[in-house]
Amino acid sequence: MSRSIRPDAVLVQAVIAGALSFAHLHDLAAAAGQSGWKAWAYPVSVDLLLVAAWRRLRSDGPSRLAWCWFLVALVASLGANVATAGFLDLANPPALLRLGVAGWPALAFLGGTLLAHSPTPAGDRVPVPPAPAAPAPAPDIEPEPIPDPEPVPAADEAPALPAADPAPAVPAALVDHARKVADDHQTRTGSPIDTDTLRARLGVPPHLADAIAAQLA
Repeated sequence: MSRSIRPDAVLVQAVIAGALSFAHLHDLAAAAGQSGWKAWAYPVSVDLLLVAAWRRLRSDGPSRLAWCWFLVALVASLGANVATAGFLDLANPPALLRLGVAGWPALAFLGGTLLAHSPTPAGDRVPVPPAPAAPAPAPDIEPEPIPDPEPVPAADEAPALPAADPAPAVPAALVDHARKVADDHQTRTGSPIDTDTLRARLGVPPHLADAIAAQLA
């Protein structure tokens, strides 16, 4: 299936600019005394040096060596464009222009050799500021468990009272004797015997006297 070819404005602009720069370099070399294939070799040499320096910048990163030869080729290209715009009399070129065009092949060869076979030392690299480091993730901190509150008794719940001591066991013979003492006291006095009198007549401790009085009631 064929695909439609859409022209890219940037690519078209690059082709036009490259063709004009190529023609200006050719005209400048021809005006400086280079004829035939030599005049056409100059723009090729300048463009190749420019491309080699740019590839070195893209592959090895910014360096002074690559930037130096990139600027040399760029100045040569821009200089040709400016010189052929009427600023120089190409019919009678100055001696300095003839000297520059004549020395360009050796200069381009040196630059191409250094770019192709010279390693970039660490000190020659243009320092690039490091990208900001991503913030470290915060450590996962488990929340401390909250202790359960102590249960609070409800307002309508009264605190439990301590259980009362169980009544002591009273022997049956002691109960019979205490009943006789109580009957005798009531016969003499006409009133029931109280707990203190019963305790004194029997000679028992208070809690035992209370238990006997409870059985006699």
